[in-house]
Amino acid sequence: MHAPAIPETYEQWRHCIVVECGIALTVDFAARRMAVLEDEGAEETRRFRKAYGDAHWQAVRGWFSRAAGEAGAGR
Repeated sequence: MHAPAIPETYEQWRHCIVVECGIALTVDFAARRMAVLEDEGAEETRRFRKAYGDAHWQAVRGWFSRAAGEAGAGR
């Protein structure tokens, strides 16, 4: 069984970021991504919402927040 093309859960999303993309989910990385996603006027955010919808946009914002919390707890 393979992961869906668009992650549907935090665990799938985390696997995609960390394992498949090789990106460390650090507090700083998560904060930078959250800053962009929270700026509803940012072109990147508008494209993201158009491509994936508001429900997924909200989920990803929450997942970055969770990842930042987990990374911060490990400091």
